[in-house]
Amino acid sequence: MLRLLVALILGGLLTLGYAPFSQWWLVPIACTAFIYLLTQTGKTHSFKLGFAYGLGWFGAGISWVHVSIADFGGLPLIGSLSLMLLLCGYLALFPATLFYLLTRYFKVQLWPLALPFMWLVMEWLRATLFTGFPWLSLGYSQLHGPLSGWFPLVGEIGVSSLLVLLCGAAACWLLANIGSKGHRQAGALIIATVVISGLTLEQHPWVKLSGKAAKIAMVQGNIQQDLRWVPEQDLPTMLKYQNMSNAHWDADVIIWPEAAVPKLEPAAVDYLHKLDKLAVSHNSALITGIVNYNFETREAYNNLLTLGLKDQPSTDEQDLSLPRGQYYYGHGNRYAKHHLLPIGEFIPLENWLRKLAPIFDLPMSSFSRGEYQQANLRAKGYYFAPAICFEIAFPNQIAANLYEHTNFIITVSNDAWFGHSHGPDQHLEIAQVRAKEFGLPVLRATNNGISAFIDYRGQIQSRLPQFEAAVLSDTIPLVQGNTPYRLLGNWPMWLLCLLSFSAALYFKQKESVKY
Repeated sequence: MLRLLVALILGGLLTLGYAPFSQWWLVPIACTAFIYLLTQTGKTHSFKLGFAYGLGWFGAGISWVHVSIADFGGLPLIGSLSLMLLLCGYLALFPATLFYLLTRYFKVQLWPLALPFMWLVMEWLRATLFTGFPWLSLGYSQLHGPLSGWFPLVGEIGVSSLLVLLCGAAACWLLANIGSKGHRQAGALIIATVVISGLTLEQHPWVKLSGKAAKIAMVQGNIQQDLRWVPEQDLPTMLKYQNMSNAHWDADVIIWPEAAVPKLEPAAVDYLHKLDKLAVSHNSALITGIVNYNFETREAYNNLLTLGLKDQPSTDEQDLSLPRGQYYYGHGNRYAKHHLLPIGEFIPLENWLRKLAPIFDLPMSSFSRGEYQQANLRAKGYYFAPAICFEIAFPNQIAANLYEHTNFIITVSNDAWFGHSHGPDQHLEIAQVRAKEFGLPVLRATNNGISAFIDYRGQIQSRLPQFEAAVLSDTIPLVQGNTPYRLLGNWPMWLLCLLSFSAALYFKQKESVKY
């Protein structure tokens, strides 16, 4: 019981490594301490220890989910806590199974070789099963640590694998003092090599500034969540966003957050036409979130669409034509969200679950899925690779929508569901890692914060405070070039980890033959 409690606490400590706390050094310490605990326990209780570790990891890390369930789900406290425990218990099964298999099939000395590949498989399953929930992957905690330089090379999933490699080496060869002197020296060499390489890679400019820049404005309306879908609030909300934008039409592009226009698109066509003409008259463009509902097919889509100028205005003296707007209902310069959030945007077993509790019958919780790969949004000649809310946590999907001409990654969200919790800070941190992985600026527009411009190095260029209605305007430099991760994706890391795992199998077989 004492060891289970220690495992639970060590898992909970991981939360302090992520934003807003950002104590990155705590993560390798807590992870190393847990692996050391396993070396003292063996395979008998490894599943239970892994489950306790995962319960602490996700229980503390995604406690913000409870805010949305309790405040907007219509469930009593016992109901919301039960749902949270169910979700965290499900997520804890992944590390529990991983550490059981690790201790069951490999001796301690081989853990550093076997663990990175097994970790990759675990995280791939966690990001895939039941549409996936890759939140709190360990690599995000290292954004400000010495491994940060590895992001453009191997991505977040690669940094996670490197981190568990270091923790395994530290626990098994340094802390536990297992093996020969040569083994301990090898462990120290691995740790030093990975850390020093990360610090060195941090200094390498994978992409460079092109010398061009775009002026972008983002509007943070700060609409209360319980008023967003009240019909009487539709017009005040739309007027608020328009009025807040009026002083910023000098920007090349203005961005509104997810579902900023609260009316269904067919009912908001006149309003959108007026915005379209207004943007054109100021030689500007506007990107906004809106829900589109097809009354014929009864399909709803969580959309981002572009209004105003599609291309840069012509500078040809012989071209006397005035720029025209691009909007008409159903026009193609839009994006439909692909990765839908369970419960929030689609209901599994809908006919049965909707009757159980208000949380399963929330407004706008039955969307259709857009295509996995879609064209970039095009606004005033710039190309934006979109991600709506939760989608920014899926690097493979972002990569599939990056093209040679892509200038920015744009992510819009509504984190009002999560109140004053640490969820929005974690969401922003994920967006920062995407910027560093792909070497592209990320523009993050939200309803109530945290709206921010993130440069191609993953650093916050400017941001707005939470829970304030405000406009953020800044000049964002364009870049040219590609990071290795953008070109190659996860395959190099999968291959390296598979080779390491194969080595573990080889040495395991060699030991069995010897004895």
